[in-house]
Amino acid sequence: MTAGAGRRLAPQAGSKAEGHAGLGGASTLMDVPRTGTFAYVESQETGRVLQQAEVVTRREHTFAELTNRSPPGLVAGGRSHVSDPGQALSWSDPVRFLRMTEIEAEITAGLIRDLLRDQHPDLAGLPLREVEGGWGNQMWRLGDELAVRIQRMDTDPDHQLKERRWLPPLAPRLPLPVPVPVRSGAPSERFPKLWTVMTWVPGLPLDHGVITRGEHAADTLAAFLRALHVPAPAGAPVDTGRGAHPKDRTDGFDQFLDSLDADAIGSDAADVRAVWDDAVAAPAWEGPPVWVHGDLHPANVVVADGTLAGVVDFGDLFVGDPASDLASAWVLLPAGSAARFFTAYAKADEATIRRARGLAALKSLFLMLMGQNGDRGLPGGKPTWGPAGRVALDRVLSERLTRFHE
Repeated sequence: MTAGAGRRLAPQAGSKAEGHAGLGGASTLMDVPRTGTFAYVESQETGRVLQQAEVVTRREHTFAELTNRSPPGLVAGGRSHVSDPGQALSWSDPVRFLRMTEIEAEITAGLIRDLLRDQHPDLAGLPLREVEGGWGNQMWRLGDELAVRIQRMDTDPDHQLKERRWLPPLAPRLPLPVPVPVRSGAPSERFPKLWTVMTWVPGLPLDHGVITRGEHAADTLAAFLRALHVPAPAGAPVDTGRGAHPKDRTDGFDQFLDSLDADAIGSDAADVRAVWDDAVAAPAWEGPPVWVHGDLHPANVVVADGTLAGVVDFGDLFVGDPASDLASAWVLLPAGSAARFFTAYAKADEATIRRARGLAALKSLFLMLMGQNGDRGLPGGKPTWGPAGRVALDRVLSERLTRFHE
């Protein structure tokens, strides 16, 4: 079986979990069965499952043994380390394995309907259909105005709890529609994870759509981020790493760059690294911590009539440096729009834009890697993200801003 076949396996007799903290950045340790398909969480930068490996060995390996040995078929960081089972591996991040049978949740319309009948019976009769996409959480359209956001691969309840707590007070002052939680779904014997009924944000995800009105979209995005990037009240969620200075994220940058096929970057590798090095050298954020979305990429915004029409997925919301959101000037907007965006935003100094440009390169590489994994049929891969990441990287390399705002 190849690494990307995605076969479901029955649980192995005698395998015991030593701990199960999920995909949200905490380690997951477990005894590895003699044969099995595993998901490999490659990077703490993203907390996403990026690779899959087939362990085909006759003896049982503990987690510690697997992190120091290379069983046949183990794939790491996009590079195959198949050879002698005793070959040492060099990991830049802690390795985490999860049995696919333990992280794959069978979520069906029948399950959603049953959960609604149990906890919100007045909504159970509304039309229900699955929304394409979704990895950590799955979305189901509920009637015309609502959606059910249900944990799938994501086992960290903090993401949905954060949205429930902070989106209701944030939404009224944001100039674009965002999903607002209206009902809470509690874990139960029927389904042991969180789910939330939210308002539906109409539009097409940008990884399946296009922005044709670049100037309008630049002004719209700038207005949205100006409204979002304000100091937060006490108790707001602190930065969990996504808002770290580029100098503290170099391992992730190197990992993404090294994991991509050489021809995906081509002759641009030196220029990409120069952008990153410039961001690493930029001064740190000296302003007050502000609200930051934390994960603006083409699948987390929607478009309509050729422009931005909404922003979704606030599970990574935190308070910190706005540079990670400002990277969206290159990641989301059409070529030639970044300068207009920063003029309209008007609050970013040169150091912040240098950090943002480097983080845009990082995000572009991540999108390209997810696209590469999707093309190979690996779990969590998103084929539509690859082209989006490549054009975003082209914008990063070609649109070095010499004038930041009027």
